Amino acid sequence: MVDALGYRMKFGVIAPSTNTIVQPEFGWMAPQGVTNHFSRIHIPDDPLGSDADFEALMVRIRGELMQAIDRVMTARPGAMVMGMSSETFWGGLAGSIDLKAKLTERAGGLPVAMGSDAAQAALGCYGAIKRIAVVTPYMPVGDGEVRKFFTDCGFEVLAVMGLKCNSPTAIAHVDAKTLRDCVNAVNDPQVEAILQVGTNLAFAKIAPMAEFWLDKPVLAINTATYWHALRMNGIQDRIAGFGSLLADY
Repeated sequence: MVDALGYRMKFGVIAPSTNTIVQPEFGWMAPQGVTNHFSRIHIPDDPLGSDADFEALMVRIRGELMQAIDRVMTARPGAMVMGMSSETFWGGLAGSIDLKAKLTERAGGLPVAMGSDAAQAALGCYGAIKRIAVVTPYMPVGDGEVRKFFTDCGFEVLAVMGLKCNSPTAIAHVDAKTLRDCVNAVNDPQVEAILQVGTNLAFAKIAPMAEFWLDKPVLAINTATYWHALRMNGIQDRIAGFGSLLADY
């Protein structure tokens, strides 16, 4: 259902309560007549110092996820967007497919855009890319799930750099210089594309700069997810300032 401001689309967006980056970045990318309506997954801002801490965080997210969908459904959105990416990669390709089915069912059959699907679709725009590198804010267990997902999808993951951020909110504090250095660290002549995951990393404005200098696709997960949400719902606006994906595809 549309309304006076979201007369083309109202997106229901699910994001962790600790995430302060995905909402403004999605807002920057919204075309006229498209509105974003956030429902928060309540999680504590507990320290993350180990794989066990990170896995415990994922358990908390799963425990709150469906209730967040229920809340935003009362706004009668036209489609659902996952404003978090870690859970969409968990369990590899099979886990992603299973999650998509559960989210779609809970959302009453609405289209659901997820980071895992978006990453595959975005990479597919650039031809037969097979060798990728990934930057994450995660602990090693999360990096392993990301690697497994892309390997399951037929990509060769040449490098994964996880920042091991020490709390959920600390992810949003990673500065541009650190992210630039991460991109340079995973880049290699064999790497055909670089992908950043973790929706609380502020990468949407950094990716196009890196893409220009490296002369290869550099994809921010928030840009890819929002692009995918727009395109899968028939919204074809080309939007400048966020790299080639939103501008050209």
